This record gives sequence, C-alpha cells and structure tokens, in this order.
Amino acid sequence: MKKTLLVILAIAALLVIWGISAYNGMIGVQENATQAAADVQSAYQRRADLIPNLVETVKGYAKHEEQTLTEVTEARTKATSVTIDPLNMTAEQIQEFQKNWSDLNSSLGRLIAVAESYPELKANENFRDLQNQLEGSENRINEARNKYNAAVTEYNKNIRSFPNNIFAGIFGFKTMEKFAAESGAEKAPKVQF
Repeated sequence: MKKTLLVILAIAALLVIWGISAYNGMIGVQENATQAAADVQSAYQRRADLIPNLVETVKGYAKHEEQTLTEVTEARTKATSVTIDPLNMTAEQIQEFQKNWSDLNSSLGRLIAVAESYPELKANENFRDLQNQLEGSENRINEARNKYNAAVTEYNKNIRSFPNNIFAGIFGFKTMEKFAAESGAEKAPKVQF
C-alpha cells in the first residue's frame, strides 16, 4: 500500500512539475510574441512621428498644396488612433490596422508626388533626410512584422503541439494572428513619369 501511494505521489509530482514547465514555456513564447507586436507598433509610430516634419518641410515650399497636406495629416491621425492587443487581436483588427497604414502610405505617395513638382524642394537637405528616414522606417516596419510573425509562429506551434495543447486549453492560451500582406500587394506598383 505504501509503495502504491509513493508511486502515485511521484507521478502526481512529475505531472505538476511538467505542467509548471509547460506553462512557463508557453508564457515565455507568448511574451516574445507580444514584445514583437509592440515592436511592430513602435516601428509604425516612428514613421508616424516623422510625417509632421515632412509635411512642414513641404508646406514651406508648396503652400497651395494644402489639400494633399491635410490628407496626409488626417491619414496619420487615423492610422495612429488604432492600436492592437496582440493577445486578443483578430484578423479583422489586423486588416483595419493595415488599411489605415495603407491609406497613410497612399497619401504620402501623393505628398512625394507634389514634392517632385518643386525642384528646389527635392534638393532641400531636410526633405532628402526625411525621405531617407521614411525609407528606413519602412525597412524597420517590414523587419518588425517579420519578427512578429516568426514569434507568433513559435508561440502557436508551442501551444498547439501535444501535450502542451492540453495545458494551453486548461490555462486559456489561444493562438495569435499574424500580419499578412494586403490584398493586391503581390502586384508591382505602376510608376509613370
């Protein structure tokens, strides 16, 4: 009887230790994924922070292009008003987030086109620096999204694989959504001069 009780207690202790280890492992990969999501939002915010400087630089040269400048400012406000909670985000929320930033990209494209009409602006050192910083921001955003998707993949694999999926269900861990390319992104943009 004592041996049976000891075996049962040993098995229970192993299960508890195993459960704690699985739980802590899931917390670790979840934290990596949520940190990666915060990095994506930070990269987008960096770009948004550069836009007022770009708008002010263009304003100095192109006072009569007020509508384009207003559109950029409004698109920036809309894009920065949406935040996502990586633990509770849905595919629809990611699409809305991406659409707002896509709208901002479109208005920035129009702003750059306006700037092309002003040779003295194109040659302005501040404008060139801001364009370079925006390009760098785009690269950072792409890198942050790739890292986020990799972290989410690792997290989802961890909580969906057996036997972790048992503990994930018990402790309420849910799969996370990834960033995906916007529809139409597979087509190269048409450049016309």
